[in-house]
Amino acid sequence: MNETNYSRVTEFVLLGLSSSQELQPFLFVIFSVLYLAILSGNFLIILTVTSDARLHSPMYFLLANLSFIDVCVASFATPKMLSDFWVEQKTISFDACLAQIFFVHLFTGSEMVLLVSMAYDRYVAICKPLHYMTIMSRRVCVILVIISWCVGFIHTTSQLAFTVNLPFCGPNEVDSFFCDLPLVTKLACIDTYVVSLLIVADSGFLSLSSFLLLVVSYSVILITVRTRSSASMAKARSTLTAHITVVTLFFGPCIFIYVWPFSSYSVDKVLAVFYTIFTPILNPVIYTLRNKEVKAAMSKLKSRYLKPGQVSAVIRNVLFLGTK
Repeated sequence: MNETNYSRVTEFVLLGLSSSQELQPFLFVIFSVLYLAILSGNFLIILTVTSDARLHSPMYFLLANLSFIDVCVASFATPKMLSDFWVEQKTISFDACLAQIFFVHLFTGSEMVLLVSMAYDRYVAICKPLHYMTIMSRRVCVILVIISWCVGFIHTTSQLAFTVNLPFCGPNEVDSFFCDLPLVTKLACIDTYVVSLLIVADSGFLSLSSFLLLVVSYSVILITVRTRSSASMAKARSTLTAHITVVTLFFGPCIFIYVWPFSSYSVDKVLAVFYTIFTPILNPVIYTLRNKEVKAAMSKLKSRYLKPGQVSAVIRNVLFLGTK
């Protein structure tokens, strides 16, 4: 059939997290609180790292960039999801749908490579401590961040190329709260078996290769740490625990969705919520609660900008202006 015979879909309908109208206000409150926590937690890490000279090291530079990507991961779809809780027909234009697909793969692909860079940083710090500042110079750190964004851009461009020219003539219902590539591809008016295989191969290659690199890196690091018993190694073990936890939380859902072929739509929806909402909020919690240096820097930041009586003075001024 010629492509010109298709009636082109101009918008998609997002089925969201639940069809129950009674649950919509409750879900709005829950996810609004989580989204505000993501923004405040990750921006606090960025502010802390940039404002405290003691944290101007490669590890915290990469951590601040991870927080920025986490904000991006949470923001590409969450504001749209929050607004959709108050409308009955959750529609999104065709171009906006493609934009969501572009950004989700850009941000998640970049984060995968950045996590590998953070593992490399820990490998150099623990296995080659005398050469750490030489190897992990400021220039190298910037290059690693640029590479992560470039790989994310190449990955998302290749993914979008599979979708942008597909004919869509209906149905147009996406069983999720954002346009996820596997779900949108299934709505095309042609057989997408080969396209689906290419999408899985592309995402699977990036996910599995990054994950295997991380497994090898952390295995070497753990073996090195195990053979040493100094106080610095105890600190390294604590840092490694945080890194490995973040890697597991991020790669678990991604690999399950894009590589595991037997997952259902309901499971995919839960996992999509996990890696777009819960992972960005867990990252600052994991890194700050287990890191004494970050907590000390945050306390210093609090004492600098939130001096005793300053908050109450601001509140009194706001109330006074409100009563005028």
